[in-house]
Amino acid sequence: MSMKAFASEIYAAVQSGRLAQPFDAAMVRRACPGWAEGTYHTFIGKHAVGNPDSNTALFVRVSRGQYRLNAPLAKA
Repeated sequence: MSMKAFASEIYAAVQSGRLAQPFDAAMVRRACPGWAEGTYHTFIGKHAVGNPDSNTALFVRVSRGQYRLNAPLAKA
């Protein structure tokens, strides 16, 4: 599966209420199981606003290890 699929799972988990914001890697692992352990710890930080590699900013760091989605979810 792709990292785009992983990001989509995280957004879907927040939208469905399975993942509360702010969240950490352990919470994402419980809400979106099945990914490599390292994925949970690196993907979120690597895609946070202000990341040094200019990766897509999908998340906002609200405190150390705590994140929220960068874009509001559309109301269903």
